[in-house]
Order: sequence, then structure tokens, then C-alpha cells
Amino acid sequence: MMTRLGAIVAVLPLVALQMSAWAAELQPPRRRWNTTCILVFGDSTVDPGNNNRLATDSKANFLPYGKDFFNGRPTGRFCNGRLATDFIAEAFGISKSVPAFLDPDLSPEQLQYGVSFASASSGYDEFTASIANVLPFSKQLEYLMHYKIHLRRKVGPAKTEQTLKNALFVVSAGSNDFIQNYFLFSNRSGQFTVPEYEDFLITLMFKNIKEMHKLGGTRFLVVGLPPMGCLPLVKTIANTQKCVSSYNDAAISFNSKVVAQVHALKEISGVRASYLDIYRIISDATQKPKKYGLVEASKGCCGSGVVEVGETCKGLRTCSNPSKYLYWDAVHLTERMYQIIADAAGSIIAKEVLS
Repeated sequence: MMTRLGAIVAVLPLVALQMSAWAAELQPPRRRWNTTCILVFGDSTVDPGNNNRLATDSKANFLPYGKDFFNGRPTGRFCNGRLATDFIAEAFGISKSVPAFLDPDLSPEQLQYGVSFASASSGYDEFTASIANVLPFSKQLEYLMHYKIHLRRKVGPAKTEQTLKNALFVVSAGSNDFIQNYFLFSNRSGQFTVPEYEDFLITLMFKNIKEMHKLGGTRFLVVGLPPMGCLPLVKTIANTQKCVSSYNDAAISFNSKVVAQVHALKEISGVRASYLDIYRIISDATQKPKKYGLVEASKGCCGSGVVEVGETCKGLRTCSNPSKYLYWDAVHLTERMYQIIADAAGSIIAKEVLS
């Protein structure tokens, strides 16, 4: 029988391995472009685990989510590994991952590298968040104010203002507004036509970004909608193998209005802003997967790949090589696809936001 000392010695390599993985995750590389930190707002595309602390069913803090994250640890990210914002933060020398603001283990040092306030199942429409009992944008902005207060206590008022001024603000939302709140359910479709709802969301988006600017932000990356009609779950519900045109048409129309608002943001003195066209990137990967080193672009890696998301993906078997898949579950992208998006975002940010 192994002695207590022997047992301790035996697990030491495992402990060292885990600590090494955590160190790799948290240790920031060398910073570039005078970027102080990254601050993220939105939905499950950029939520690293805020929903873990909420009384909601919209969670992903269990395997197989996170199986390819640092140390194979599920964090609450709706992905097998890192999100695009994690890769963006690493590319600009901020940190190797963006922690959730509600993470109870968040350190004062991590605060200086930035956080995500995003909440899975949220949207620009406050009602969208209320359906799933998650953080609406108003609450995410409230937490931004708390963040500013925490930072001021840590580094002082002057450095806090400089940190926010040179921070990269990322905004990524809207899909849940259309999918959950308009097309699948009649919460908003009885009140608005599609163009009217687009305008309603755009007004809210611009209002929220102006509030971020009021709190000190000057550098913004606004992410457009993906081809929502090509999501495996949407195609399953519509009982079709083809992308659903009504969803994609709404995304295209909405994105054109986002572009117009980004141009309006640039008119504000001192503000630099850019638009990330993920619709084009994901559509191209859907039509030409081999171009991106993918082999499967029509279904997810988890379970059957056509219906599973969140709780229904919990504990299921996955494909053997997620890096060859566009989708991780029936709604969300794989780490590989997020890396592809982050690579595209990097040049845009460097040229239009940080230069």
C-alpha cells in the first residue's frame, strides 16, 4: 500500500502540470500597440463564464466544453477551447485568455489586463436577456462602472483613465435577439417588422457604445452577425439541409446598419472604431471548408451535431478532431474557427483601431 508521503510525491507532477497550465493561461505576453487591456461585451460568442455565477440554464461549465482549453478545463465558454477574444488578447500582448468579470478567483492583476462582461443568451434587446435570466447590456455596463472603481483603487485615477482610453472594447451580440426573441418565438415579431426590429436593436447598440465612450472607451471593435440561417440547430428546426434564407437576409441587412453606425462612431472626436465581418468569414468557410483546413461545416462536433447545445451537449461524445470542424455544438464555433476569425480581426484592429 502506498504511504501518505508516497501518495504526495506521486501527485506532485500532476500538481506541477496543472500549475504550469494555469501560469500559461494567465501570464501575459509582451504588449503591442500600446494596448492596455481588452474589455468585452455581448453574448455566448464572447462569454468566458459569467453565466456560471447566474441562476440560468444557459451554461457551459462542464465537459465536453473546455476539453481543449488550458488543462482541459471547462470554464463556461461555449467552445472546446478558447474564444476569438482570447486569441485577440494574446495577439496584442494583453493576456492569453480573457477572464469573466464575475469569476470569484479574478485577481487584481488580471483586472489590469481586462475582462469580459458578456453573458451567454444575452442581446442588445433587454428582453432577450430576461428570457434566459442572464446579464442584459445595462447590467454589463453597470459592471463596467464597478470595474472602473476597482481599477481606480488599484492603480489610481490617472492610470485608470489612461487604461480605459487605450483599452480595446469588443462588442459582439445580436444573434439571440433574432433567433430566440424574434424568429423562433413571437416576443418581438408581433411588435416589429424585421427592418423595424433591426433599427430598434441598432439604436440600443449605439446607445450602449456611447455609454462605454462616456466611461472612458475610445477604441471599439463591433462584431457583426454570423450567417444565422446556416447554424445547424436553425436548419434542424426548419427541417432543411440548406441555410435558411430569412435568417441570413436579416443578418445581412442588420450588418449593413452596423457598418453605418461604426462610421458614425468614427465621427466622435477621439474615437477609433472598426467592424468585423464574421458573416463573410463564416460563409466562406461554410462554402469552402478545405480552404480553412476544415472537413465538416454543416454540423457540430458534439453529439449528433444538429441539435445539441449547452446542457444537451453535457457529457456527450465528440468528434475525434474538433480542429476540422466549423461548429463545436449546434450553435457555437470551434476553437479553430474562432482562431480563424481572430486572425482576420487582428489585421483590422491593428490598421483601423490601434494605429
